[in-house]
Amino acid sequence: MWLGVPSQDKMEIRSCLPKLLLAHHKTLPYFIRNKLCKVIVDIGRQDWPMFYHDFFTNILQLIQSPVTTPLGLIMLKTTSEELACPREDLSVARKEELRKLLLEQVQTVLGLLTGILETVWDKHSVTAATPPPSPTSGESGDLLSNLLQSPSSAKLLNQPIPILDVESEYICSLALECLAHLFSWIPLSASITPSLLTTIFHFARFGCDIRARKMASVNGSSQNCVLGQERGRLGVLAMSCINELMSKNCVPMEFEEYLLRMFQQTFYLLQKITKDNNAHTVKSRLEELDESYIEKFTDFLRLFVSVHLRRIESYSQFPVVEFLTLLFKYTFHQPTHEGYFSCLDIWTLFLDYLTSKIKSRLGDKEAVLNRYEDALVLLLTEVLNRIQFRYNQAQLEELDDETLDDDQQTEWQRYLRQSLEVVAKVMELLPTHAFSTLFPVLQDNLEVYLGLQQFIVTSPSGHRLNITAENDCRRLHCSLRDLSSLLQAVGRLAEYFIGDVFAVRFSDALTVVERLVKVTLYGSQIKLYNIETAVPSVLKPDLIDVHAQSLAALQAYAHWLAQYCSEAHRQNTQQFVTLISTTMDAVTPLISTKVQDKLLLSACHLLVSLATTVRPVFLISIPAVQKVFNRITDASAQRLVDKAQVLVCRALSNILLLPWPNLPDNEQQWPVRSINHASLISALSRDYHNLKPSAVAPQRKMPLDDTKVIIHQTLSVLEDIVENISGESTKSRQICYQSLQESVQVSLALFPAFIHQSDVTDEMLSFFLTLFRGLRVQMGVPFTEQIIQTFLNMFTREQLAESILHEGSTGCRVVEKFLKILQVVVQEPGQVFKPFLPSIISLCMEQVYPIIAERPSPDVKAELFELLFRTLHHNWRYFFKSTILASVQRGIAEEQMENEPQFSAIMQAFGQSFLQPDIHLFKQNLFYLETLNTKQKLYHKKIFRTTMLFQFVNVLLQVLVHKSHDLLQEEIGIAIYNMASVDFDGFFAAFLPEFLTSCDGVDANQKNVLGRNFKMDRDLPSFTQSVHRLVNDLRYYRLCNDSLPPGTVKL
Repeated sequence: MWLGVPSQDKMEIRSCLPKLLLAHHKTLPYFIRNKLCKVIVDIGRQDWPMFYHDFFTNILQLIQSPVTTPLGLIMLKTTSEELACPREDLSVARKEELRKLLLEQVQTVLGLLTGILETVWDKHSVTAATPPPSPTSGESGDLLSNLLQSPSSAKLLNQPIPILDVESEYICSLALECLAHLFSWIPLSASITPSLLTTIFHFARFGCDIRARKMASVNGSSQNCVLGQERGRLGVLAMSCINELMSKNCVPMEFEEYLLRMFQQTFYLLQKITKDNNAHTVKSRLEELDESYIEKFTDFLRLFVSVHLRRIESYSQFPVVEFLTLLFKYTFHQPTHEGYFSCLDIWTLFLDYLTSKIKSRLGDKEAVLNRYEDALVLLLTEVLNRIQFRYNQAQLEELDDETLDDDQQTEWQRYLRQSLEVVAKVMELLPTHAFSTLFPVLQDNLEVYLGLQQFIVTSPSGHRLNITAENDCRRLHCSLRDLSSLLQAVGRLAEYFIGDVFAVRFSDALTVVERLVKVTLYGSQIKLYNIETAVPSVLKPDLIDVHAQSLAALQAYAHWLAQYCSEAHRQNTQQFVTLISTTMDAVTPLISTKVQDKLLLSACHLLVSLATTVRPVFLISIPAVQKVFNRITDASAQRLVDKAQVLVCRALSNILLLPWPNLPDNEQQWPVRSINHASLISALSRDYHNLKPSAVAPQRKMPLDDTKVIIHQTLSVLEDIVENISGESTKSRQICYQSLQESVQVSLALFPAFIHQSDVTDEMLSFFLTLFRGLRVQMGVPFTEQIIQTFLNMFTREQLAESILHEGSTGCRVVEKFLKILQVVVQEPGQVFKPFLPSIISLCMEQVYPIIAERPSPDVKAELFELLFRTLHHNWRYFFKSTILASVQRGIAEEQMENEPQFSAIMQAFGQSFLQPDIHLFKQNLFYLETLNTKQKLYHKKIFRTTMLFQFVNVLLQVLVHKSHDLLQEEIGIAIYNMASVDFDGFFAAFLPEFLTSCDGVDANQKNVLGRNFKMDRDLPSFTQSVHRLVNDLRYYRLCNDSLPPGTVKL
């Protein structure tokens, strides 16, 4: 390291390296030249200004001499990178000194860079000297000419773009790269002058200058093509500079005017890009521009809307509506899907801004909406057109609808979802407009769909759709795809018809729901999903999708139906009864194994919503619903696919269990519903109950796989039923548990037999976990105790070791579920389960913890520590018997401590976890300790204060020094502060000196400096700053000492 080099050698190196660079910079390969620059800058980082006073002056001289300008710019950029944001091989004091030194140079540097760019521009500029324009000339016809303060600045920006030679091109790109890096760290201030901004904008025009690219391709030579690309790159670099300035949220007052000017100039560029002249449509113009330039420009627009719009909108001379017109053109002429998505994001930001502005200023709502109404309606119409094949077939067919991305959606689904979000946000602002735009479009496509009935003919093999001409099939395919998208749009808008606006928008919503009910019934009656078509691979999926989407859209209106249900309850309207019973007529035929899964699941979800959200009293008496009951309880009927079976059983159970809205308890018919529920559950778990061995009939031998299937099928249904009832009224839960009682006892009896089959144990524990969470009160204390005792007996140390170490992820899942059940137990208030605490803690600390403590794998650890945290948090008095008297006389009597060994063992386990690499566990456990301190004053307890406090602080400081959990620096700093604040005197007087004494790799003098630099401040920001300074400087000293040659005398 540089520190260890003798000073005479340092002087020689400092004087010869720059000479070497100067002499050979033109002939050296660029990577060696750059490396040499980096070495010189690294020396400057250590020695400037004390031992290398002309370091920066040399760079400025290089820039000013035309021969070495490129070299100077490379040095300047390297200096900005290495000195403004240095790595950790510097002390904090030096980092602060360097930043201060650099800030003093900023004005000079920016002046030089401005000069370079302006000189190149002026030198190559082709404008002849013209008299100043008259006030009437200029681009008066242009949309945004009023943005530019004077016609002369518009004229300036309209000058033809100069043709640069390769050398000038190179110098400008280096200067712009320097600016982009400087802007990333210098504050916005007057050093960034208007002339610099204007110059950057001149170069940003290179990106949107198509002529240069055209000329390059016409002249044909490869060099010209490269030139065209280079010019485009200048535009990209200039936009990077602009975006660096734009991304700063904190804008000083004096800089606001500059910002306004920046926006004006950028929108001039936007206007240039989107200007529609006859030779070029906007889209082909955008296609010709550099893709990176378009990306940068979109980034600029996003930053403008998200960071600065609220600041700029108030300027009277900034026409926001005209800006939106340009943004509209820019959005809908994007050449790529990704570009279009990015622009939709910008509109989403704008709509969010508008919504929050209206909410905060309700009085101005009308004025704000009137200002933007036309723009929003235009946006809505265009986004709707973009999702329809009728208007946008070529683009939509390019979208992939098969490959799933990280969010589990295809490109087509993402396209549709993002578009519908924009539609929904406009609907929130302009409900009537949005509805009147969308509904007629939906109607058109529905008519095509409903008209298909006349083309259905009977053939020997069933029904066939008699549409065979290729063109007709293609048109039908497009219409069905559009109908499917529009149904999703209508479903997405359901939330805007409920709540306070229910009555006002009732007739619109009723129109929609009636249409949806009609469409679903039509699809189910004429069985479009089973119809033969001319192009089965295309039209059949289309017909199934439309049917499924109509059911899903109707399901989206469940909350509206629920609100209608409570209104109808008062008036008892026949209309509501008809809506529900017709819906059931549409759903019931689809609950069959002969129906495709997609359609079956849509029908099941709709049935669940009717049973759970709407809950009409008469639902159970509808013949169609009774048909579903009979089908599900009929032992001979073929079972639906797992997911559908679970959903239908949930719906049927909820019909019987959930209280009907707006009815007193005595009219809920609980006795009858209870009997019906018991028989439903009994039918569903018939085979499962037969598995239980009894004295009369010992267990019949059945293949293990068949047994597993029965267990899986039954428990998945029962678990789902319990989970869905867990938040409901006590009465519902009582009935549910009465029906399930036998199944629970069967499960407990079977559990020991399957303890070595981890997949079965996993399902059984899932079921018990759900029972504990939802029905523990109904299960009663004796039976709950019996379950817990059974589990504690079964999970011996050997069994735990087998599960965790030998059975892979399933085994670990079993143990995790068991620990989750115990988490529910330890959180239970009252004294009921307190007797289990000793055995739960001993299971954790003596059986589970030793097995997992040393394993690097995070399995089981998170659940174990959560259980320990819950045990402490909810059973604090098990350890600290605090009496009211003691808390009043806090100073006199220290509260009694009980079960101290267990408490110490738990704390030790927490401490150990901070020495392990798993960052998630570290974060979780740090959060647990901090919570215990906030809620229970953990750090203040005598046992913690006297025996553990500084051990924890030491561990956390070491973690910071080793940089093993750097992402959590802030959280660790705050935790150290909270612990130290319990005893600041002890921290400063005893702990800190001891900590420094124990630090190896630093000498006594360095330890003294570290101690002196740690300020005695007791507020959080200053204290954590001192902690991070200590850590940084300790690492720096160790680095220095390690790199010194042996035997060096340290001063």
